[in-house]
Amino acid sequence: MKSEHTRRDFLKSSLGLGALVSFPTIIPSSVLGKNGSVAPSNRANIGVIGCGWRSASCGAYKNYDKSQIVAVCDPFLDRRVEKAKAWGTNNHYSDFRELIARDDVDAVHIVTPDHWHVPISLAAARAGKDVYCEKPLGLSIEQDLAAREIVDQHKRVFQYGTQQRSMEACRMGLELVLNGHIGEVEEIHVWAPGGGGGGNGTEHPVPEGFDYDMWLGPAPKAPYSPSRVDKTGAWFIYDYAIGFIAGWGAHPLDILQWWADETDMGIPVEYKTTGKIASGGLFNTVRDWNMEATYANGLKMHFIDTASAKATGAKIPKMMKPLVEEIGNGTLFIGSKGWVSVSRGVLRASSDDIRRQAKTPGPIRLPISRHHMANFADCVLTREQPISSLETGIRSDIISHMGDICVRTGETLRWDPVNETIIGSDTAVKMMHRDMRAPWTI
Repeated sequence: MKSEHTRRDFLKSSLGLGALVSFPTIIPSSVLGKNGSVAPSNRANIGVIGCGWRSASCGAYKNYDKSQIVAVCDPFLDRRVEKAKAWGTNNHYSDFRELIARDDVDAVHIVTPDHWHVPISLAAARAGKDVYCEKPLGLSIEQDLAAREIVDQHKRVFQYGTQQRSMEACRMGLELVLNGHIGEVEEIHVWAPGGGGGGNGTEHPVPEGFDYDMWLGPAPKAPYSPSRVDKTGAWFIYDYAIGFIAGWGAHPLDILQWWADETDMGIPVEYKTTGKIASGGLFNTVRDWNMEATYANGLKMHFIDTASAKATGAKIPKMMKPLVEEIGNGTLFIGSKGWVSVSRGVLRASSDDIRRQAKTPGPIRLPISRHHMANFADCVLTREQPISSLETGIRSDIISHMGDICVRTGETLRWDPVNETIIGSDTAVKMMHRDMRAPWTI
């Protein structure tokens, strides 16, 4: 599935973002039209799929005058009943297919375990619904590429849940880099929490009111245990995720990719990654990773988990050490004249002079979104391109998968950006695919 999405296509589809209304992170009721100024018929009707702890942020739809939650879904009965009540709807389901079959649902917000992200995204797109999908994207590179094909085919709006794009510090920091305040970019460093081991696999009876088979969905059949279905199990069991190399890495890698899309860099073409596979319990995803990736022009990007970066003797740049101690994740651009580091709410630079330019960085400006979900709701109504597109999500997610596959094969891997496949390793190519339990397919 060859990508025909160039930077020019991306920018053309993004026209109109600058006109979006900006929202602060905490949205005041006065801004959100609590005076009833927007009729329900002019709002984006959202169905929330997944009612666990991460879904709490979806209450923003209820508080925004251009959106409303009309249905929810979760295999845990108590969770979906609680959220339906909190968000003012009587419509709740165990099976997401019932929710997306509703004519009054315009869009879905997918906040499920990772292994469900792409299958539900594709089902929703085929049903004519727009999609906000939490990160990370697919359980495999194959799923990532399939997402593009189906979402494009059905002309759906897709927002990727990398909300740091809607944070001022990240946008302003990138504008400093893009406008040359640190000179030519000479190296890039990315870090994120790495997760760990554990997980008790002792079998327990399935709790009443929990549709465990639906929770598993396309994943292999497995005995129920609380550790398997809590958030850590969903993060760190390979049947459901590839761990924080994607689950947390998606955030700082997305900022990297924002810069790469603006500079036509694409993604790296060579990957060397060391790491460990968690063992001794249910959890078996990559941890303690250290990636060196090389772009086609020779630029190096380093991606490391936070604990490894903090470890004594870690080979990281001198200016990165205090940044890692201060911030659990980040993206650091080192240039010929200085450096800039960004994370959520944090912009650091090699000099006060560079930081002072953040308000007026120069002619290259990035789209402004003050709230990720409000941005999505707006785009559902206007059909404009959200700030975190599916295309850029595919690119950053592939970086995570390449690191994971490197660790599991022990090989240095090369990526063919034209044909969008791994080259030189049949073993690695096979790992671009994941089997799915019948009857589920992509």
